[in-house]
Amino acid sequence: MKGAVVIQRVVVCLALVGICLPQLAFASTPQTATPVTDVQLREGNVLIGKVITPENAAVADTQVTLLSAGQKIAQGKTDTNGYFAFSGVRTGLYQVAAADGQGTYRLWSERTAPPKVQQGALVYAGTQTVRGQSGFRGVRNFLANPIVIAGIVATAIAVPVAIHNSKKKSGS
Repeated sequence: MKGAVVIQRVVVCLALVGICLPQLAFASTPQTATPVTDVQLREGNVLIGKVITPENAAVADTQVTLLSAGQKIAQGKTDTNGYFAFSGVRTGLYQVAAADGQGTYRLWSERTAPPKVQQGALVYAGTQTVRGQSGFRGVRNFLANPIVIAGIVATAIAVPVAIHNSKKKSGS
């Protein structure tokens, strides 16, 4: 009898581990890097862009910095409509930082740009914009936790086994 109880406990533990491990092994890690946006340079290798707030208001007279691999390439200011421009920019990967916001852009010359490319850099200033967040948190997020799921499955396995074993003992 003791051997059967030990085997049942081992099976329950293995079921818990089997449920938790795949989810933990394949869970995605949060991305810390900003997405890269393709932007086409204007004639004469000119990068144009605009600095706006999350509410789409232009940010006038703010400092804009063009960086490549962490090195400052150029610096300027936005006009009254929030626009900026840097001339003599080569193709490649750049960061544009302005007014507590930044963006990462892959710059393309006129003739080499992919078909779907922005015509200028758009930098969001101020607070970071978070998209795709749901207002429903409570029970749904609680039930999405792998440990909670493992507990539910373990209970679903253990309760019928315990009921079955209690019937065996009371019947004999």
